[in-house]
Amino acid sequence: MPKKTTPLVDTQLKQVKPKEKVYYLFDGDGLALRIKPSGAKLWLFYYQRPHTKKRASLSFGSYPAISIADARTMRKDARELVAKDIDPKDHKTEQTQKHRQAHEATLEYIATQWLEVKRADISSDHADDIWRSLELHVFPSLGKQPIHKLTAPNAIATLKPIASKGSLETVKRLCQRINEIMIYAVNAGVITSNPLSGIAKVFKSPPKVHQPTIKPSELPVLMKALNTASIKLTTRCLIEWQLHTMVRPGEAAGTRWEEIDEVNKLWLIPAERMKKKKPLTIPLSQQAMSLLDLMRPISGSREYVFPSDRVPSKHIHVQTANMALKRMGFGGLLVAHGMRSIASTTLNEQGFDSDIIESALAHVGDNEVRNAYNRADYLERRKAMMAWWSQHIENAASGNMGLATSIKTLTAVN
Repeated sequence: MPKKTTPLVDTQLKQVKPKEKVYYLFDGDGLALRIKPSGAKLWLFYYQRPHTKKRASLSFGSYPAISIADARTMRKDARELVAKDIDPKDHKTEQTQKHRQAHEATLEYIATQWLEVKRADISSDHADDIWRSLELHVFPSLGKQPIHKLTAPNAIATLKPIASKGSLETVKRLCQRINEIMIYAVNAGVITSNPLSGIAKVFKSPPKVHQPTIKPSELPVLMKALNTASIKLTTRCLIEWQLHTMVRPGEAAGTRWEEIDEVNKLWLIPAERMKKKKPLTIPLSQQAMSLLDLMRPISGSREYVFPSDRVPSKHIHVQTANMALKRMGFGGLLVAHGMRSIASTTLNEQGFDSDIIESALAHVGDNEVRNAYNRADYLERRKAMMAWWSQHIENAASGNMGLATSIKTLTAVN
């Protein structure tokens, strides 16, 4: 009959003295306390590995930091694992690794992974804007926190100062971006649920505001202001280029010479530069080509058609046109993006096919087959429309000659 082990008691352990050699005190069911000559006391659990049946030991920690009661609870848990053919030592290693990974998976770290995936669907400028907003408003207080420890109250507290300033649109975008990161973390298996899904409901919705623009009838006013404005030539060319081509501010500012097909008079914008990640081919009118002729002596040897004044190797800042329009007296009345509305409204009023107008504006629908057909079918029809639009701009500039008109006039005289 096996010898019965007498359970240990706390008073006994407190009186234990070290010896010249290591020795053990047993509590039964595989639990033992190892006493070293140094006086250190360590709880050990002895068991047979479920599959190999080899003898193994698992450390529970030192005494008295781990009490007898704690050690016995850990023994109970370990024996239950063995009964389920789970090796307690492997289980502990796995849990430790998961715990470490969870604490290393901070919001900022997961955000970098999320943005790398998102970059496939947005322009590089938009991706940079997203990251700057997170760096400015979110990361200072939440960036280093493990993502599994984030709570709605903490996230709301971070955003409240922004909301109190009245920047409700910023709060709305940050809520969307934070939730996209959290959803990515759930899908990647980093966390099991998203505790921040409802944070936007705490804040007021921003009022719907359309991009400031002027009426089509006020286009002559804009052309006159451009003609008399004290702005750099590159800035003026940029504004007129965007007006003639109907593109977004970022697409216009980032125009590269390599994108221009001068033989066929086309501007080929690659997918990675477009908002919807779809390439766009823009027919260039004679006025648009004249603007390129004007910029060639300035930037023809560089990468970008509209180079930055301070760093010529980079393109002009995307906000340059907006700042110029503001200085010209259009603050609150017109922004660069609003020039697309002038074109859209004018062309619709003139009876041009709405599908062709939407195609020119790169407003992509959900039907991929139809989109592909439209790109092929509309190009020739868009050439005529773009030519009409540029002529309309030229007519609006009559007496307040635009740059494109000036170049065309000088060419004709010479």
